[in-house]
Amino acid sequence: MAEEDLGRLLGGLLGGGDGKANLLGSLLGSLGGSTAGSGNPLDGLLAALGEGGLGHQAHSWVAAGANEPIDGEQLAQALPPDTLQGVAQQAGLPTDVAANQLAQVLPQAVDKLTPGGQLPQNTSLEDLIKAHTP
Repeated sequence: MAEEDLGRLLGGLLGGGDGKANLLGSLLGSLGGSTAGSGNPLDGLLAALGEGGLGHQAHSWVAAGANEPIDGEQLAQALPPDTLQGVAQQAGLPTDVAANQLAQVLPQAVDKLTPGGQLPQNTSLEDLIKAHTP
């Protein structure tokens, strides 16, 4: 799926079509190659966050209960630098601004995309977003 389409779908999921959803679409699209064949870049995102030291926070977004917040600096340190730089460049934003905006939407987006407190299996991200968009 094109990253712009993913951004539009995420905008619907998050209740608005602003640039943050497009940033998130770009991030998930860039992590699509690290999904171990699942077709769902959430796997790659959560793996990258776990390897980057944000596993506890990311787990809170998947599990039932409160979503632990993160800030842009934490996210920038957790993601592979080339990934965040590419997403920021694509959006025409400085890397720190992109990281701050992504940190604001990631907890809510991952929470909404992991119904029942589990990563969806055998479901594309597109189908998952459509199933959870009002």
